[in-house]
Amino acid sequence: MIIVDIFNLIFYGPIINFLVLIFRGLSFLHIPGALGFSIIILTVAVRILVWPLMANQIKATKKMADLKPHLDELKNTHKGDKQALARAQMDLYKEHGVNPAGGCLPALLQIPVFIALYQAIINILPGAGGHIDKINSLLYFPNLKLSSAIDPNFLGINLGVKPADFASQGAYLLLIPLLTAALTFVQSKMMMPKAISHHKDESSKETKEKEKMEDTMTSVQSQMVYMMPLMIGYFAFTFPVGLAIYWNAYTILGITQQYILTGWGGMADFVGKFYGRKVK
Repeated sequence: MIIVDIFNLIFYGPIINFLVLIFRGLSFLHIPGALGFSIIILTVAVRILVWPLMANQIKATKKMADLKPHLDELKNTHKGDKQALARAQMDLYKEHGVNPAGGCLPALLQIPVFIALYQAIINILPGAGGHIDKINSLLYFPNLKLSSAIDPNFLGINLGVKPADFASQGAYLLLIPLLTAALTFVQSKMMMPKAISHHKDESSKETKEKEKMEDTMTSVQSQMVYMMPLMIGYFAFTFPVGLAIYWNAYTILGITQQYILTGWGGMADFVGKFYGRKVK
């Protein structure tokens, strides 16, 4: 299929070549656990590559959250007049330099990169469906070609096994999906807006409106905050450990970027209680 060929040419081919190149370099230096470190280095490189896209997405999401009170006010002002409401919303977006679709496009552009990264890792992991011949067919240079299966050991863990096999492989594997779920929760929580502060001089009507807005935001986002970690944790439980290494490294970098751009976000109250002081 032409779509598959284009995908392999633009995304999968370059990523698998870069992964093998990193592995070859680390193996040449006789670094133990070369495959695990190769996955981490590749993940960091991809995260840096999509950093501007992620930054635009995070900033756009924050701007939309900041405009939520104004949007609610416009809805009350232009009740029953959809055209006037649409014009007012567009004027508000233009005034604040917000593109309503600004957070969607970067996310869409990242999807093929993530798929290619996933396929590269799953194909190179021994015992996880990896096919050396398939990998070699996509390598650009003959000296990169793999002659045998790659050593999957990384810090004493076989990257090709699944935590679901903990009964035969060791109960310590269960720590991996738990860590994956915890990191995913932190990132998801950080992406939530901070609770709206209430002032002593505001009217009861304003307080009720803010509480209503908080309830709306909470109902929309709370399910994802708790469901996403469970889902990703389950994937980490059933997929090879090598994929969890990638996901955890990617999530840690995501948490770092989120903190740099917007602070602790929805995690601010929790972190503040931990440190015993208010944090941003």
